[in-house]
Amino acid sequence: MCWEGGMSELVTAIDHLAAEDPSELPRGRLAEQLVELHWQMARLQAQIARRTSVRPPGGNEYN
Repeated sequence: MCWEGGMSELVTAIDHLAAEDPSELPRGRLAEQLVELHWQMARLQAQIARRTSVRPPGGNEYN
């Protein structure tokens, strides 16, 4: 996933969630969407860290 693609996926996921009324969604579906949004954000954070050479405490690099 490239930087622009990752950001685009995240924006699309956020827009999709914002367009729905959570009270109308089954709780399982809402949970699935929130988990997917979480993973997309985590992937984007990892990409940002790799591109900016950010390292976690202890000096270990992200793989």
